Order: sequence, then C-alpha cells, then structure tokens
Amino acid sequence: MMTNTNSGGLRERVREVVLAAVRGLVLAVVMPAISILCFVLTAVSVALVPVGLGVLTTPWILGGVRDVADARRRLAEEWCGIRIRSGYRPPPVTANPWTRTLALLRDPQVGRDVLWLLVDMTAGFVTALLPALVVFYPLEGFAVAAGLWRVLGDGYWYGFVPVTGQATAFAAAGLGAVILVAGARRAPALLTAHFRLTRAVLAPGEGELTERVRVLTETRRDAVDTSAAELRRIERDLHDGAQARLVAMGMDLGTVEMLLDKDPEKARQLLAQARRASVEALGELRDLVRGIHPPVLAERGLGDAVRALALRLPVPTEVAVDLPGRADAPVESAAYFAVSEVLTNAVKHSGADRIWVDLHHVAEGGGMLRISVTDHGRGGAATGAGSGLAGVERRLGTFDGVLAVSSPVGGPTMVTMEIPCALS
Repeated sequence: MMTNTNSGGLRERVREVVLAAVRGLVLAVVMPAISILCFVLTAVSVALVPVGLGVLTTPWILGGVRDVADARRRLAEEWCGIRIRSGYRPPPVTANPWTRTLALLRDPQVGRDVLWLLVDMTAGFVTALLPALVVFYPLEGFAVAAGLWRVLGDGYWYGFVPVTGQATAFAAAGLGAVILVAGARRAPALLTAHFRLTRAVLAPGEGELTERVRVLTETRRDAVDTSAAELRRIERDLHDGAQARLVAMGMDLGTVEMLLDKDPEKARQLLAQARRASVEALGELRDLVRGIHPPVLAERGLGDAVRALALRLPVPTEVAVDLPGRADAPVESAAYFAVSEVLTNAVKHSGADRIWVDLHHVAEGGGMLRISVTDHGRGGAATGAGSGLAGVERRLGTFDGVLAVSSPVGGPTMVTMEIPCALS
C-alpha cells in the first residue's frame, strides 16, 4: 500500500513538472509574438490620434489589448491560482470619439496593459521559458550521449561542456542530469514566478484601490439615502392615499350598520360610496406597487416593462430591444426606473413630439447593458445639481453604471446609460 501511495505521488509530481514545462513553452513561443503585435499596433494608432485616424482605431485596438490581458489573468488563476485584479474605468458613452479615446488613454489600467506588453515580450518571455528549459534542455544532453554528438560536428557545446567525443558526450549527459534533478522540481515555481511578474505589472496599486473604496462608499451612501427617501415616499403615499380611503370606508360601513333598519336608502348610498372608495384604494395600492417594482418587470423582464412604460406616455415612443436574456433583479429595477426618470424629463421639458429608446446588451468584457433615450426637442439637458438626471446618475453609480448626456441647445438630446452586468 505504501509503495502504491509513493508511486502515485511521484506520478502526480512528474505530471505537474511536465505540465508546467509545456505551459511555459506555450507562453514563451506564442505570447511574445502577440504582445509585440499589440504593442506595435497600439503605438502606431496612438501616433495617428493627432491626425484623427487614431481616434477611430485606438479604442478598438486597446479593446484587443484588454482582451489579451484578460486572457493572461484567466491563465494565471487557472494554472497557478494567482488572481490578478483589474481596475478599468467605465468608458464614457458619448457620440464624440475624441472624448472616448482620450478617456481610454487616461485610464491607468490601460497604461498598465501597454506597459505589460513591453514586460511580457522581454522579462516575461524569459520567466515563461525557464520552466521549459529546465525540463526539456536536459533531454538534449541525454540525446548527445546517445550518439547525437557524432552528427553535430566539432565546436558544439552543451552548456559549458565542449562535446568532442563520447567521453565529453557523457559529461554533457551528466550536466543534463544535474539540471533535471536540481531544476525540474522548481518548474512549477518558475511558472508561478512568471504570473507573479504579470500581476506586479497588471494589478492596480493601493492608491487606486483606495480610490475605488471611496467611490463605492459614496455610491453605497447614495443608495442608502435613496432607499430611505423611497421608504418615506411609500409611507406618505399610504398615509395620504389608500390608508385614508380605507379609514373612510370603514367609517361608512359602520354608519351603514346603524342605518340598515332606520334608513335603508341612505344605507344603500353609503354602501355604493364605500364600494367606490375600495376601488379607488385598490387603484392607489396598485400604482404604489408599480412604483416599487412593476409586476410586468418581474414577470416579463426589462424590455417589456419599458415597452409598457412607453405606452403610457403622452408622447409617441418607439422602443427597440435586443436583450438575449435577463439581468439580475436589482439591475433591472435600477435600469427601469432610470429609463422612467429620463422619459419623464423628456416629456416634461424637451417639447419633442417623438422619443426613441434603445436597449441592448454587449457581451464583451464581462457584459454591459446599454440604454439610450433620444428626442429631437429643444435640448439643453444637463446632469448638474438640481437636475433629475443627477438622481439617475446616482442610481446607476450604485451598480458601477455611468450616464452620458449629449444635448446641445436646439437639440437633439441623447441620454445614454451603461450598467456592467451579465445576462442569464
């Protein structure tokens, strides 16, 4: 039993060493070429930004660089259990390509990605090659001792051993054995060192993490304040609306009990009045529930909920939906009420006679829900303090979402919202 256990442990160790060597060889052979290509394309594209062409190509190329970096992050976690965080800023959604390109170039994480390309094609290449070198290079020494030295000719060196005959070929094999014994057991650690180097370059610094915590703290505080205000609104609506009607209906029914024998006609009138009050109270309760979480949103999803919302507007509204699945319920709720607020602002202030809403999901980069609301009204919308859009921005910020407004005086106005999320 002990022998079988030892044999199984040895096989597992050999498998781990060989696997680390193969993975390192793949990284050393394939990835430097990709890193060089991405770096050259990035440099050329950025150089063309001042003349305008780079504005079109840079976001696309930097998106490819991000995909390559994300692939290395996944390999680091799957192969060596090393988790490499990322700190990309949400890209601004704007019709102005200059703004979008400059925002990408100012993103510290994008800068780290580009720096990592340089490191990956130099020091990264060496650290990836080392685990393969200590496992596969000794095989050459053994092949030399087995007779390969006869076809290599004079002047061949294996390491620091000049191979001129069988004796020196055996010396080369001995050197290979030393390398294999001393170095092969370190192959997994050498591969881990490669990914630690990657993490040192790609992972955000403590300062950025502190800033991230600050932003999350602010958005959490906004979410708590918004929830408290929403609870106060619900309480006020219940007290002033449905509750008051139910109390009045109870009083009417009490009066009916006393009048049933004395004045049946008056009792009948009060019953009709109580019935109307119950219908009105039920309608107010339904409106209140719709304001908390519309039933159509829970049952049929964001697309149909926005379509139902558009049907109730006094301005004709076209809704285009391309959502292959559903987001988490909190995300759907935030997106629904954000759209509702934007549409309400458009109806009240834009003076437009038609509104367009587009909802779609982008799967790349972990997923992004994108919503745009467009009208050709008078324009001039802004997100400053006091604007209804400021509340929308805070609502989206709770989910790392962003809001962008393009609204020149005279119109048209486009409000674009993005919320990072995956669909199920």
